[in-house]
Formats: sequence, C-alpha cells, structure tokens
Amino acid sequence: MDTFRKIALALTIIGALNWGLVALFNFDAVAELAGGRDTLVARIIYGLVAIGGLVSLSYLFRDEPERPLRVEQDEYEWQTRPPAGMMEEK
Repeated sequence: MDTFRKIALALTIIGALNWGLVALFNFDAVAELAGGRDTLVARIIYGLVAIGGLVSLSYLFRDEPERPLRVEQDEYEWQTRPPAGMMEEK
C-alpha cells in the first residue's frame, strides 16, 4: 500500500507542476507531450492525476501515529550514579 501512496503523491506533484507551468508560462506540459489537450492519452493522464489528488487528499484526514516522547534525563544523573562495575551485588 505504501507504493500506491507514493505513486499517488508523485502524480499529484506532477499535476501541481503542470498547473504551475500553465499559470506562469501558459504552457501545458501534459498536452504538449500527449499531442493535444483533447487526445485520449492526455485525458488518461489528467484522470490519473485527479485520482492521485483524491488519494493524497485523504492524508489530510488521517491521524499520524503517535511517536514515543523522548524522556529527558537529569543532566547531573551521571554524577549521582555509581560507575558501571562498581556496584556490589548483595
């Protein structure tokens, strides 16, 4: 499933970059590579990018797994603890 998410994220990034090119330079890279905006290949690519965007949208609503909190130790603990091997077993 992790591979599916990575593919979806890559498609979303490709779509975002394509829209950035359209906005900045009026250049549609997908249409240029596919031979026009209305070709079947271009429509498939646009559809895959849309599906990738929908899958990536689900990341907004997922809870991140809880990470264990780091326990800060007393900075003087080493001074109050006997050195290793110096403790006598009783």
